[in-house]
Amino acid sequence: MISANLQPTQRIALVIQYLGTHFHGWQWQPNQRTIQEEIELALQNVLNRPVRIHGAGRTDAGVHAAAQVAHFNAPAMIPAHRWASILNARLPKDILIRASAVVSDDWHARFSALWRRYRYILYTDSHPNLFVRPFCWHYYHEPLNETLIQAALDPLIGHHHLTAFHRAGSKRPHSWVDVQAAQCDRQGPFISIEVQASGFLYGMMRLLVGLLVQVGQGVRSPSSFTKLWETERREEVKYSAPAQGLCLLRVGYAEFPFPPEIWFDTQPSFAFSSLSDLPSRAT
Repeated sequence: MISANLQPTQRIALVIQYLGTHFHGWQWQPNQRTIQEEIELALQNVLNRPVRIHGAGRTDAGVHAAAQVAHFNAPAMIPAHRWASILNARLPKDILIRASAVVSDDWHARFSALWRRYRYILYTDSHPNLFVRPFCWHYYHEPLNETLIQAALDPLIGHHHLTAFHRAGSKRPHSWVDVQAAQCDRQGPFISIEVQASGFLYGMMRLLVGLLVQVGQGVRSPSSFTKLWETERREEVKYSAPAQGLCLLRVGYAEFPFPPEIWFDTQPSFAFSSLSDLPSRAT
């Protein structure tokens, strides 16, 4: 253990992955297992004192992260790059520090971030699959048209008041969001919906996906989807997509000490081989 009185200190940035399945979200909560608490306990184990860690975003219960970003202050005697291995030796198997690096004292994981990007994955095959269940919403009720979903996403890009996708219980005083990118792609039975924004409202992505499924079904047109959020009809957004399909994909900064391979696209994509690849049966 390291003495609490060592000086000077330095600010350490972390790129963090976690499987959100067995966590009650990122933020510390009494009597609940959270990612923030697990990392702070590991830091306390090393430094022999409480240490506060600050994250770029507060993911909800059950939500995953491919490249969450956080920072904390620590004694400068420990090389910054060593913190990843130091913490990984003390963290549970569903949290992983991909890398650690020193940043300036005024750099902040949350307030220095320019954007966050989330990905939601739907699995549309009629048959369940155990190996994708922890990371996808298995939606097999009706076919989904990804072209219609993309048409609904396009008008979201820009500066909008998205109170229709703002869950109750948030302390945020407004619902203005700068959406920078929004796209829908299909790979076989997998549909991924990605949204990048300066910040996200409480519950925004899961409420958004819940309504986009209606568009993909053909139950709601892309234009009626746009009209709903433009007129702020929150009462019509009744369904939140399940947490396990959502992942905090990455966070963007003007100054970031990590190379792209550490943080840019570290959630593997799901794709199935074509049945045409099956070997021919012997005759």
